[in-house]
Amino acid sequence: MISKSVIMDEAAIRRALTRIAHEIIERNKGVEDCIIVGIKTRGIYLAQRLVERIEMIENVKVPVGELDITFYRDDLQHKSEDAVLQGSQLPDQITGKTVILVDDVLYTGRTVRAALDALIDNGRPHMIQLAVLVDRGHRELPIRPDFVGKNVPTARTEIVDVQLAEVDMMDIVSIRQLL
Repeated sequence: MISKSVIMDEAAIRRALTRIAHEIIERNKGVEDCIIVGIKTRGIYLAQRLVERIEMIENVKVPVGELDITFYRDDLQHKSEDAVLQGSQLPDQITGKTVILVDDVLYTGRTVRAALDALIDNGRPHMIQLAVLVDRGHRELPIRPDFVGKNVPTARTEIVDVQLAEVDMMDIVSIRQLL
């Protein structure tokens, strides 16, 4: 792979997350019945950053959770009959709440579909909303985000690479071309 271009630097990521936090508050008329859930791995860190921003804006601590969708993916070759969410940590009760699902990149929609299945297995939310840092298009399923940091038209031969300081020691989003 060859690095093609940087599409978001640290400041752009910070601004996008601040804007998404404001949009979440506005759309939900506050955050009283909201829970923010990040999809492993980078979605978790984005969810935590959103919670911090919302707390700064509204002075309210929103419950945050982590969702491991490993056993819900439709590309697993061998699904175990007694699959368990190994690394998920959800707030005690999601039933009746507005769950804002957070991921780094929205592409085909299959990750989000798996996340929806995992959430529903843990309760019945009042509503599920989707926040993504980057929407790159090429959906295979009828899934659309409610909150988007940046829309980036891409070719299928490209990879959107999100790096976050919590995992990668820097905040940057770039597009790489497959050779």
